[in-house]
Amino acid sequence: MVKLTKMKCVACRSDAPQVDGDEMAEYGEQVPDWKIVRREGINRLERNFEFPDFVQAMAFTNQVGVLAEEEDHHPAILTEWGRVTVTWWTHKIRGLHRNDFVAAAKTDTLLRS
Repeated sequence: MVKLTKMKCVACRSDAPQVDGDEMAEYGEQVPDWKIVRREGINRLERNFEFPDFVQAMAFTNQVGVLAEEEDHHPAILTEWGRVTVTWWTHKIRGLHRNDFVAAAKTDTLLRS
């Protein structure tokens, strides 16, 4: 199994396939803290990150923003006092693509840096 953190997000066309059940299970093993949520009929990967204050939550938000620009793949980010919620999904295919799992895995590495 190739580590998601070693992969790069790829340009995604509107006819790109969504991840299937087997891929979702395989990739999900590498991002166990992320939940699949369904909103507006679209599966998304989501995780809440806790911080001791707003300053550290904002710093993390900015790190996620830099990652998003590097990968050219952009999440929804909600920053609150002591908490950041990051949600990845692929807008063009209205669902989950491998890119979302790659981005989630790389988001996790930001906590360790």
